[in-house]
Amino acid sequence: MNGSSRSLRIELRQWRQFVALAEELHFGRAALRLHMTQPPLTQAIAGLEVALGVRLFDRTRRSVQITPAGAALLPEVRELLSRAQALPELARAAAAGELGRLRLAFVSTVGFDLLPRWVRAFREQWPQVALELIEATGDVQLDLLAKAEVDAGFVLHSPGFAAAGLTQMRIASEPLVVALPEHHPLAKLDRPALKDLLSEPLVIFPRRILPSLHDAVFALYNAAGQVPRVAQEAIQMQTIVNLVSAELGLAWVPQSVWQFQRPGIVYRPVEWPRGRAVPACETSLVWRPDSVSPALMHFLNFAREQAVTGLPRGSQGPKAQ
Repeated sequence: MNGSSRSLRIELRQWRQFVALAEELHFGRAALRLHMTQPPLTQAIAGLEVALGVRLFDRTRRSVQITPAGAALLPEVRELLSRAQALPELARAAAAGELGRLRLAFVSTVGFDLLPRWVRAFREQWPQVALELIEATGDVQLDLLAKAEVDAGFVLHSPGFAAAGLTQMRIASEPLVVALPEHHPLAKLDRPALKDLLSEPLVIFPRRILPSLHDAVFALYNAAGQVPRVAQEAIQMQTIVNLVSAELGLAWVPQSVWQFQRPGIVYRPVEWPRGRAVPACETSLVWRPDSVSPALMHFLNFAREQAVTGLPRGSQGPKAQ
């Protein structure tokens, strides 16, 4: 049997005995410090040397000296014992959710304002919980949650949407606004009328990405007897805005997207017909009710507190009425 295999059976007790003798350089004093007699300590050190296959101490009748191999090993063993001593407290902290990893998925609109603020505030409260942030569309998030590859996700949806098999907490609600090419005639208006927008080419996300919000946008057109003229589909909200700036069409976007400013595009609230409610979209935090870790529970409580205090904000642009 080689030394590597033998070393696997070395116990922490033997390493403590090694450190005590290395620091005392006297078997009698080391044994007294360890609350044991000298013969068992002598046997333990000899057994450790056999297990390692190296000599750790040079002994004479009058002195004990640590060998170069023992001296090289000493700081590593001290570190090992220090880490071992910390393990019970780490285990208690992990069980209490004060330590660990939390995997959060999010849609791009959350990343404009809400997510950066929340990450900073949560880390101030729970500095030992590592946040792993994963940007993903709603359909991808649902798949990741089903596979337990994320702990929770921020999803965008229309009011009334409920994710099957998941618990959800509404974080924010905001109106839809229209993104227009900067030089489009309707961009000159502070509040273009809905009827003038419905005949324009549309840039939109595929239905599989956000089915509830996709259907809500199409319902705007159907209610007016119109069929949307989809010019281009794109997955990410930033890509949709970039396509609008290239004058491929207009896009209906959450008001928070107003913060994504780039040349060639303007955002406008819409003049709705009298008595017509402004369509809204919501952001919710969703998670599997059967897999709530202590760290996730802390984040859920944190999210409830933030929602109550009103921290989730809409865009910095004018409010759509």
